[in-house]
Amino acid sequence: MSQSKPCSRSVARTQAPRAGFTLVELLVVVAIVAVLALALTIAIGGTTERQLGNEAERFQALVRHACEQAELGGREIGVAIGAEGYAFLRLDGSEWRPLGGDELRPRAWRAGLRSTIERDGHVLELASPERPAPQVVCFSSGELTPFVLTLALGDAPLRHVVRGDAGGIVLERIEAPLR
Repeated sequence: MSQSKPCSRSVARTQAPRAGFTLVELLVVVAIVAVLALALTIAIGGTTERQLGNEAERFQALVRHACEQAELGGREIGVAIGAEGYAFLRLDGSEWRPLGGDELRPRAWRAGLRSTIERDGHVLELASPERPAPQVVCFSSGELTPFVLTLALGDAPLRHVVRGDAGGIVLERIEAPLR
């Protein structure tokens, strides 16, 4: 009888499961998080700038429209600019009354928006429910009271300036702190 020798088989080494991540894996995750944080920061900053720009463009377009309506309708239309928003008024005899309609309805500023209205280099008092008189008037003759409206959001140095005069209404974007 012959003795059989056990076959020499290669014994597979079993590894214990790894505990933790490699340095390369951690660096990849940190890089991905950093890129996402940067994208979010840019998106949020851009949103504030877009909101401010949208408010200024909307105001500019609505005042243009009000001036066209004043000229076409043969009546004066005023814009009362307040801390909370602005409203369009019509001159009825010697009294300013709210202007009806969907297009020229009262509008509220976005939260955190600051507005300053100037005429002839002097800062005007903002309108209030107690003092609803307009600071800007579109006359039926096609003329417009010259004005400078400055809009800013929060403490950001970006501001938008809407200027109106006989030449029309223009919008400027300025990177400087408010005075």
